Amino acid sequence: MSENFKEKIVEALEKLGTYLLNPDDNFKTLIINARNKNAWFNEDEVKRAVKANGLMLNKTDLKLWTKDLNTNGNTPKKVGLILAGNIPLVGFHDILTVLVSGNIALIKLSSQDDSLIPAVLNQLILIEPLVKDQIKYVDRLIDFDAVIATGSNNSSRYFDYYFAKVPNIIRKNRNSLALITGSETTEDLKHLGEDIFNYYGLGCRNISKLYVPEGYIFNHFFESIEEYSGILNHHKYQNNYDYNKSIYLVNRNEHLDNGFLLVKRDENLTSPLAVIFYEEYQSLEEATKKLNSKAEEIQVVVTSAPANLVSPQVNFGESQSPKLWDYADGVNTLEFLNSI
Repeated sequence: MSENFKEKIVEALEKLGTYLLNPDDNFKTLIINARNKNAWFNEDEVKRAVKANGLMLNKTDLKLWTKDLNTNGNTPKKVGLILAGNIPLVGFHDILTVLVSGNIALIKLSSQDDSLIPAVLNQLILIEPLVKDQIKYVDRLIDFDAVIATGSNNSSRYFDYYFAKVPNIIRKNRNSLALITGSETTEDLKHLGEDIFNYYGLGCRNISKLYVPEGYIFNHFFESIEEYSGILNHHKYQNNYDYNKSIYLVNRNEHLDNGFLLVKRDENLTSPLAVIFYEEYQSLEEATKKLNSKAEEIQVVVTSAPANLVSPQVNFGESQSPKLWDYADGVNTLEFLNSI
């Protein structure tokens, strides 16, 4: 990849970011119609994802992200990408890394998100036709030099087996957590609501569990997130809420209920949809130790606690707004691609 190519792709991605922040009528129609294919992809949530990607593709961050990118003209490698489809455009960042590194993306789209990503990439090709030869859609991965696959803990076992002979990144289930100190403002907890409810809680960067001080009273938390009560208007979310509430009532499981979110004490990190687990701690030192011991299972920790207690650590409301260098599972995809 030449320095000239890097300059062109960065410029093209910056223009793509501008487009995503102000899409044309055709793309707006696609956003509206996305829910017809995937009921979770309603207009507001798709707009949220499109805007987040648009903001991510800004000139300053693109230049910073690519400043150390290898441009020594290596032969392009074919990189198989098995994309997830749990939230809109969730696989887009992996495609970006393949394109900017000058490699060829063999894209196996998720059936849950097989319209938005091609539409975004078509726009990128219009902006910079050079990338067209780097983008291939496939139904089955064959003839590849490396693989980046995202799936569940179950599917990762198959991925590990099938792709063991090539360089790979295999992603498993991860969860995001919030470390509550008890000193949070109403605004902090309101932003925590975004981390919990954006994309209906379906993303690995959505908060599935709270670590709270011993004896924590949830009144302030519930009052601060009341504005998200409209999430119950989505029939699939409501079905999950009703089902889990019924299970807890029948089994007499102790839990809290604010009418649209169930809060249950549980040591597990992965909570059902419309449920958030919590666990108490006696000291920040104890909480930090426990979180760091589970680092391999955690995507991100949201907190207002002092910086560098846990990693990766972000402020309230920022879990779903990663920067270009906030790699999934903490694995630097660009470094991986430069090494193959």
